[in-house]
Amino acid sequence: MPLNFWISVMSVAEFALWAALSFLFWKKGLQKRFPTLNVYLLLHVISTPVLLGLLYIYSQPWGQRFFPFYFYPFWAVYIASAITLFFVTLEIFRSVLSAFHGLMRLGTVVFRWVALVSAVASFGSISYSHPSMTLLPDFALALMRSVSILEICLLAFLCLCINALQLSFRDIAFGFGLGFGLMSANDLIFSAISSSHSTLNAPFQFAYEGIILVTVGAWVAYCALPEQVREPLVMPANSTIYRWNEIAAALGHGTKVAVRQPANGFFLTDVERVVEKVLTRNLQGNESK
Repeated sequence: MPLNFWISVMSVAEFALWAALSFLFWKKGLQKRFPTLNVYLLLHVISTPVLLGLLYIYSQPWGQRFFPFYFYPFWAVYIASAITLFFVTLEIFRSVLSAFHGLMRLGTVVFRWVALVSAVASFGSISYSHPSMTLLPDFALALMRSVSILEICLLAFLCLCINALQLSFRDIAFGFGLGFGLMSANDLIFSAISSSHSTLNAPFQFAYEGIILVTVGAWVAYCALPEQVREPLVMPANSTIYRWNEIAAALGHGTKVAVRQPANGFFLTDVERVVEKVLTRNLQGNESK
């Protein structure tokens, strides 16, 4: 059978998984915790069947004249997805750090600066000397590339700090962060190895679609399984992340930050004070005699 038949089957399967994910997401009331992710899912569920229908018409021998009707809606949805993904990434980041208000506030500022630097670097690679129809795909791909870098940074943060944050692998925030990181890596690798003349029938398109199917399927499993209740986080006062959270909470409020000394430091300081008092009393007693 021709390759495009299997690509069509995988595309329909992907839409079915997105629809199942959206249903479970709304059924569990997760739109209250992740409102921006809810918008992203709505965008996928509404736009995917429309774009698949337009692609089917355009792929027909008589459908070449309908190219603009597929080209502009596709890239418009692509740009809207990239913008929504930026806020989804920030939403997941804030959800992971919800127990650490100081680090969450400071991390949000750092997150925005990283997003700005990534966007400037991505848009700087676009050539604006010859404006044409190809400028829209270049702009959309640069925007998605900058968002993909943020998602990979989020994945690296989750993998490195999962123990310090006492975050479970079953936590749905970790699951979505992991999935978006894998999909971003998939997009970057696909854009690096594909050429401008590649088609949907290219063999590596199967691997690209396969990773998307596995990721969305994993999200469906996360939403189908009972969500693990997040217990109140209890941190020892001498833990590093607790001290960093206290310092981050004090920054920007004009508060003097007191760095906690080790217990031995306080003990030695008290001993020195007692010795000084004893020596002072002895000297005063000798002078009086």
